[in-house]
Amino acid sequence: MNKFVAFLENNLSTPMAKLSEQKHLRAIRDGVVSALPFIIFGSIFLIIAFPPVAADSAIGQWAAKHIAEILIPYRLTMFIMTLYITFGIGHSLSQSYKLDPLSGGLLSVAAFLFTIGVKMVKDIGFVLPMTNLGGHGLFVAMIVSIFSVEMIRLCKTKNITIKMPDSVPTSVSRSFEALIPVTIVLSIMTLITVVAGVDLHSLVDKAVAPLIKAGDTLPGVLIPVFLITFFWSFGIHGVSVVGAVARPVWEVYLANNSAAVAAGETIPHVAPETFFQWFIWIGGSGATLGLVIAMLLTARSTYSKTMARATIVPSIFNINEPVIFGMPIVLNPILIIPFVVTPLIGATIAYVATSIGLVNPTYVMVPWTLPAPIGAYLSTGGDWRAIILVLVNITISVIVYLPFFKMYDQKLLAQENPTETKEDTNVAL
Repeated sequence: MNKFVAFLENNLSTPMAKLSEQKHLRAIRDGVVSALPFIIFGSIFLIIAFPPVAADSAIGQWAAKHIAEILIPYRLTMFIMTLYITFGIGHSLSQSYKLDPLSGGLLSVAAFLFTIGVKMVKDIGFVLPMTNLGGHGLFVAMIVSIFSVEMIRLCKTKNITIKMPDSVPTSVSRSFEALIPVTIVLSIMTLITVVAGVDLHSLVDKAVAPLIKAGDTLPGVLIPVFLITFFWSFGIHGVSVVGAVARPVWEVYLANNSAAVAAGETIPHVAPETFFQWFIWIGGSGATLGLVIAMLLTARSTYSKTMARATIVPSIFNINEPVIFGMPIVLNPILIIPFVVTPLIGATIAYVATSIGLVNPTYVMVPWTLPAPIGAYLSTGGDWRAIILVLVNITISVIVYLPFFKMYDQKLLAQENPTETKEDTNVAL
């Protein structure tokens, strides 16, 4: 077992952990995370616009009457989330290169806006189409943000900049330093999108279409679920590793789902990040709330009883590092098995239930620290069946964890009371 663990750690876990810290992937991850407050804020207004009450109730009628005004905060935050993410990617990548992060963020936004263009509307004038400012434009945003910052770095490295005297204020000096890369990047974007008329969004859509389709299937759900718990088994933050690659796709699903609800259309995707958060990671990665409940119900060793009392409250709010490193689950050959298997079972049940219409797909981003039944209810726009699904998955997680925990707890009990355990064994014989 030790040789097998060492092999996996050396040949898979460690290289993947290093990959997650690659500058460009880390910048994308940081950019997406930086926009979460805006996404959560905008999601709240989706719930207000489509309240979980009867349509003919007083609240339902009020929401229907004022839906256009209610959705304005949503349209200026979550609906155009890629605009915020673009700045975050440019800012983070510039910071990692020790460049001026403000210049990197601003140039990234400008380059992204050039991919969208403007349209002339009669009696109104020029308008900026908003469609590609949402999740639909996220992949283009990633490309142009990286291109913009790399151009700044190239100019800096090759000394292709305008240098001002030392007496000039730093902010002014940095502005002139960025002038040449800004000119180069925006000139290139003008040639591509204005002169040549290339629609980068359509090209990228065709390129990533297989990825988007695959990620919304059952295998596309199970693979990241397995990888996240696999990396956690070695003490590596699985969501950070897998999320660096998968989160942009999950955000596209969430944006598409919320846009469909706002437009009164059918919700298209099963598996945005909120699906994983509320139906699979109940208590945290590995669905460890089930383990903690099993500990509370059956623990015999002093250590397990203490850990159960210490970890139940954090687990209810989806904070499970105490139980992962405290039991520990990391590198524990007994508890690793249910830690990996439990979320795979929960994911399968949740995917089937959602895809066949037993539960509404998630489309609202709510704070991840909410207890799972509440978070699931809100993220589905107030579907009470989501609560039932969460309770079913919690029950299953307790059942799966229970025999493995009892085996491990017996081992702990034997270590705490070796003489007593030996006497019990002799009596049994």
